[in-house]
Formats: sequence, structure tokens, C-alpha cells
Amino acid sequence: MHSQWVECFKCRSSQRQIFTSTCNQYLTGSCLGLKVTVPSYTVHGIRGQALYLPVHYGFHTPASDIQIIWLFERSHTMPKYLLGSVNKSVVPDLEYQHKFTMMPPNASLLINPLQFTDEGNYIVKVNIQGNGTLSASQKIQVTVDDPVMKPMVQFHPASGAVEYVGNITLTCQVEGGTRLVYQWRKSGKPISINSSHSFSPQNNTLWIVPVTKEDIGNYTCLVSNPVSEMESDIIMPTIYYGPYGLQVNSDKGLKVGEVFTVDLGEAVLFDCSADSYPPNTYSWIQRSDNTTHVIKHGPHLEVASEKVAQKTADYVCCAYNNITGRRDETRFTVIITSVGLEKLAQRGKSLSPLASITGISLFLIISMCLLFLWKKYQPYKAIRQKLEGRPESEYRKAQTFSGHEDALSDFGIYEFVTFPDASGVSRMSSRSSPASDGVTGQDIHGTIYEVIQHIPEQQQENTE
Repeated sequence: MHSQWVECFKCRSSQRQIFTSTCNQYLTGSCLGLKVTVPSYTVHGIRGQALYLPVHYGFHTPASDIQIIWLFERSHTMPKYLLGSVNKSVVPDLEYQHKFTMMPPNASLLINPLQFTDEGNYIVKVNIQGNGTLSASQKIQVTVDDPVMKPMVQFHPASGAVEYVGNITLTCQVEGGTRLVYQWRKSGKPISINSSHSFSPQNNTLWIVPVTKEDIGNYTCLVSNPVSEMESDIIMPTIYYGPYGLQVNSDKGLKVGEVFTVDLGEAVLFDCSADSYPPNTYSWIQRSDNTTHVIKHGPHLEVASEKVAQKTADYVCCAYNNITGRRDETRFTVIITSVGLEKLAQRGKSLSPLASITGISLFLIISMCLLFLWKKYQPYKAIRQKLEGRPESEYRKAQTFSGHEDALSDFGIYEFVTFPDASGVSRMSSRSSPASDGVTGQDIHGTIYEVIQHIPEQQQENTE
């Protein structure tokens, strides 16, 4: 009977005709006008908690009776009857009457509390009695798990490992949970198997053989199962490496390759650095006359140019890692010379375009102002030179005039001069050289006029 419920639905009618329909392989079981649906074929539950199995059914024919039956089966066992109902009357199996609950006509089932023994397949069968009998069923697989507890990661050796020499083993431990799945992560990204990374069969152990500087990072272990997941705290294994990238820099001087040019009288501070763990120990060595001697220990060296006996000095910076046993060194030369012109050129190159534009603008403004002043005062200078250059005989003896004198005495040189005063009213003076000299140095405006006497020849003879 069970195989008939699962693989095929049997329909009967009052006309004694038998119709057979194939079961839907998805989430719907139907037989003509009756349809039974469940949200999922697999439901995951947590041990000790209640589990609800929702079921929905529908039909389009008149029904006098509705029967609902729940069965339970495990692998390779016969189904067991749990409970059933006709209309609103529930008939449970007395063995399970306190564990399973149903509220007809709702066909959903409540399991409370859920235990590992409740894991298996649950079959629901719905029968509709009307003009005939319609039947449909569905199967739901239930799994039961304990939630995952927070994992802990331990690494060995705890003291750390030397790059390219030592190995590191990371182990993920979890005290609670079922059906656990392990995943290793570095800096939040999953770790995959490669030439130096391998995992145990359950993935709860990670081996790094051998370790390198690239293996430095934050490691975590993510553990999950169908009902929960937890991630361990970050752990950072200790890896010793270096030194790498040894270099020397200075706060002053001009560096070209491995040569530092230092101005005479400057004190230059050199800094030696390299990437290493633990930090390196540094020593400074000076080479002179085919001999070397250590002059200082530490990452910094100060060189006073006036105390250097020669114009050229060779130095060596040595870096040593006492854990990895590796060392590195770099050589450089210091030349004592004057670099004033070079510094000036560098400063000239560093001038911003805005400063250049500002300088040009100021030059143009000053030039225009000087040109304006020159044009303004040049005519007065020419007038003064012309007046001073005329002989005294060219001026007429008349110093004043009223317009009533003889016209013959009015011929001569006149100068119209404007004097500024407190009231702003312009005044006019007569033409005379002494008057012009008397106003020298004032801001005057003047115009020179010369009235020339012209007498025809006949009139001139009569006059004589």
C-alpha cells in the first residue's frame, strides 16, 4: 500500500471507473481535483525544539468527509501510523499521542519536542469522500541536528616558524554540533588547496608546509551544519622572515643612485630600513684606505660634512635578523661638495605657475604706470626748455596789457598759464619770463602763443 501512495495516486468514482495519475515529482501531489502541497521536501530541525510541518490541500468537488493520515518511516522499515482524523475528529496512536499534534481540517503536523529518533520520512495522505473518493499524498524528509558551538583554533608550534624552514599546523576544535562542515579562511576569504596548503579528510586541520611571508594573515575556522554556523576568533600565526628591501635614505643632500651629494657644512641624517620580523639589528661601517671599521649601531647615522677628512666617503649599512639568521647590506657613497647652484635650480623648477603669472602681471602694471607718468610730464619739460632757451630780446617790453594800448606794441610771445588755488578757480597771468620763473616747481598747465607783426613793404617805406 505504501508504494502505491508514493508512486501513484488511485482515484475511485461512483461510476466504478478507475483513474490512475502519476505523482508530481516536485512539491505537489495531486489526483484529478485534489492537490496536496508542502513548502519543501526536506525540513531541518533542532533537537529539543518543536518542528512544524506545513501542509496545504485543495479540491474542487463536493465533499462529505475529509480524512487525513500521517505515517512515519525510516530507511528499510515499514511505515508507522502516527495519527489520523476524519473531519474534525483526531484518532492518534496511543504511543505517540503526546508527541504529535494536528488541528483538522488543517493537515499540518507539529512535532514537539524533536529528538534524533524523529529523523526520517513523514508521509501525509488526504482522502476526500464525495460523489467518489479522491486521494493524494506527499512525503517530507526531516533531519535533526544540534546547533554548532563556537569553534576554537590552535596552531603548532606556538612559538612560530621560520620562513622556508618551518611548518605550521592549524586545528579547529568544536565542542558541540552535528553534521559539521569545516571551512578555513584567511583575511575573510576561503583557503584553497595548493602546493603549500593541505587539509585533513574532514577539513578540520590545515597544514602549511613550508611557511612563507605571504602566509602572514588573520586565520579563522567557519563551522556550519543544516541549522547553524559559527566562526572562530581570529588567530595570527607567528612567522619569522627577512630582511627584505634594505635601503638607505637621508633628510638632506642630493641622491643619485647610491651616491649622496652633501653641501659643505651640512649635517646629514641617514636612515637604514628593511622589512623583517622580528626587527633587524643595524650596524654602520665606514670604508677608507682598504680598511673597514664599525662606527655606529642602530638604524640612524648622522654625518657632519665638515668633520669628514676626505671629500668622498664610502659607507655600508648592514641589517641582521637574529631569528632567521639572514643578513643583508647596502653600500653608498657620500660626496662633500657645494650644491648651492643645484639647490637654486631645484627651487626655480619648484616655482608654481601662479607665482610666474603674478610676477609678469606686476611687471606690466609698473611699466604702464611709468609710461603714463612720462607722457604726463614730458610736455611741461619741453615748454620750460623752450622758454629758457629763448633770448631776452624776443620778449616785448610790455608786461601788462588792457586791450586799449597801441596794437603795434602787442606783438610778442605770450604764455597762457593755469594756477590751481584753494577755491579751484583758474587764474591767468601775463606772458613774461620772470613770471614763469616765479612759478617754477608748481603743478601748472600752460600754452605758448607768439604774435608776429607783419607790415607790407609799401606801408613800411611810408613809415620810414
